[in-house]
Amino acid sequence: MPRSRKRRPDPDRGDDSLDRLIAGWKRTEVKRGIEWTVQPISAPQAQKDYICPGCGRAVVTGTAHLVVWRADGVLGDAADLAARRHWHTHCWRIA
Repeated sequence: MPRSRKRRPDPDRGDDSLDRLIAGWKRTEVKRGIEWTVQPISAPQAQKDYICPGCGRAVVTGTAHLVVWRADGVLGDAADLAARRHWHTHCWRIA
């Protein structure tokens, strides 16, 4: 039987959500003079419900969407990531 290639979380490293978020494919966009980091989330990766700040409706589990946070915040990367929001792809496109 083949071995699993899944990466197991290391309990000594603590919460790796920041690492997982940074590790994915992402891009930088400028909207209304503000620089944003945009990371697509595939449907299988979407494992929680969120409220889209664009339309106020739910981004339900299993829906491909975008995670967006400021790329040029003055409080640093950790604060910017803590303030990240999950958007419907369409809502972000028209924002």
